[in-house]
Amino acid sequence: MSALTTTSDGFLLHGEPFRIVSGAMHYFRVHPDQWADRLRKARLMGLNTVETYVPWNAHQPDPDGELVLDGILDLPRYLDLARQEGLHVLLRPGPFICAEWDGGGLPGWLTSDPDIALRSSDPRFTAAIDRYLDLLLPPLLPHMAARGGAVIAVQVENEYGAYGNDTAYLKHLEQGFRSRGVEELLFTCDQVDQEHLTAGSLPGVLTTGTFGGKVDAALAELRTHRPEGPLMCAEFWVGWFDHWGGPHHTRSAADAAADLDRLLSAGASVNIYMFHGGTNFGFHNGANHHHTYEPTVTSYDYDAPLTESGDPGPKYHAFREVIARHVPVPDEPVPAPAPKLAPLTVELDHRAPLLPHAATLAAPLRTENPAMMDELGLASGYALYRAVLPTAGQGLLHFAGGVGDRAQVFLDGAPVGVLERERHDETLPVHVPRAGATLDVLVENMGGVNYGPRIGTPKGLLGPVTFNGTGVHGWDCHPLALDDLTAVPFAPSVAATAFEPAFHRGAFEVTEPADTFLALPGWTKGQAWINGFHLGRYWNRGPQHTLYVPGPVLRVGGNELILLELHATTDTRARLTDTPDLGPVNP
Repeated sequence: MSALTTTSDGFLLHGEPFRIVSGAMHYFRVHPDQWADRLRKARLMGLNTVETYVPWNAHQPDPDGELVLDGILDLPRYLDLARQEGLHVLLRPGPFICAEWDGGGLPGWLTSDPDIALRSSDPRFTAAIDRYLDLLLPPLLPHMAARGGAVIAVQVENEYGAYGNDTAYLKHLEQGFRSRGVEELLFTCDQVDQEHLTAGSLPGVLTTGTFGGKVDAALAELRTHRPEGPLMCAEFWVGWFDHWGGPHHTRSAADAAADLDRLLSAGASVNIYMFHGGTNFGFHNGANHHHTYEPTVTSYDYDAPLTESGDPGPKYHAFREVIARHVPVPDEPVPAPAPKLAPLTVELDHRAPLLPHAATLAAPLRTENPAMMDELGLASGYALYRAVLPTAGQGLLHFAGGVGDRAQVFLDGAPVGVLERERHDETLPVHVPRAGATLDVLVENMGGVNYGPRIGTPKGLLGPVTFNGTGVHGWDCHPLALDDLTAVPFAPSVAATAFEPAFHRGAFEVTEPADTFLALPGWTKGQAWINGFHLGRYWNRGPQHTLYVPGPVLRVGGNELILLELHATTDTRARLTDTPDLGPVNP
């Protein structure tokens, strides 16, 4: 039996009146050694509930493999920590989550099949979901409130009304949860537009809305759609995410707090999106593609009450004051900012060029024409394509179909140009120095589209290549997942030949590990790892100019920093600083 039930205008939890005051915190964006700290800070702000998505693609990277439930993906542990802290949980398992997450959480092995109708009652799609739920739900059932756990409600899909109107699909999901033992309250969430609410709702399933302002009008729309039942904003947007090359988004604490007060004063329940945003570690950031392709930055700070590094910000204090007017807030002091590592400089004194050593990292697949990344079994990372040009001279390299998402082109190791999906690049003028010159094309997957009809858009070289109209054939395609760098053949750096993709390595000492931020002035674009932990992508295009380094990644004594720099560097050093730089803050 569900622990959380509804009345004509609110909720009951175990039969007692209950207001959901929740905040979003995605376990997969927070180092697991920091989960307990962040959950405690959620409770101290006055939250009684936390919300999290569940990323299908991270938990089931292989359609025939076991479910991944360890490390940063140990969802049962996260749910247990929430229960120990006295917090309830809203669980949002999708299967589609958006979340500015790679592919919106849908696995690449599924979205790469063009014949499958995503997010529909297509039997091939629902069969894949059924296999996933068969693996996911058994280890989660002990954490449902009906069995004494933290989970009080489970979401069906995510903002589906903005995508489609396949009610049979939503019913399949509802029945899928119920038939596998989920007794808790089910809910949908959609933008507060009558068309979206109608298309994304189900009879007998609670309808909730998503919005960041115009609170009175949004709640009125929600009440028009469902004359009775609790009013709830399942995503109250208090900040926003950033794209590379775009602005850093902020929202004033006073403005967001005033709207939160309006919500709670109307008797509504709320889930603050985000309470703590965290980080798109590794290659997990998503992208939007409306008019142009726009990849999301590594930080998911979201201008949330709790910063990316877990410190209370202005919204934390303002929201705590608002929440205290409506529900009890713990009579405990607000947590102080966490200690930060003292600034230090790291000398990157070892180096290994990428192009000559690609075969060391990944054996090539030989193809007549370039294979797309999914054909190489590559869900993220880079692909290096290598072929021989039989003729010399001036001419045009043409890439039929363009690139996904960004390609660096080299002739005999020398850079000759960059192609980008966002610019719809397909042609590059070049001078081929000799017959038999080696053509290398290094393609970067900048993040899978996470929203709308372009989910599953392919990556890599997206068609044949010609030089002056003649086909270039016989390609060695190297899938560079970069999930293991132990084979990189580092050697002491000599003079910086800084115009080729290369790995750079440096060592540094730490006496007492603490949070820090990696700053890379003089570096251009690439990836960063500390002690094997993949911090994510950096790019001097901004707005983000530092990468968050969780304290638990560091160790007492010797530590290792590795950068993959794709372009040029004017420095051989990196800096660890105590201050983040996510871009200029709006006045």
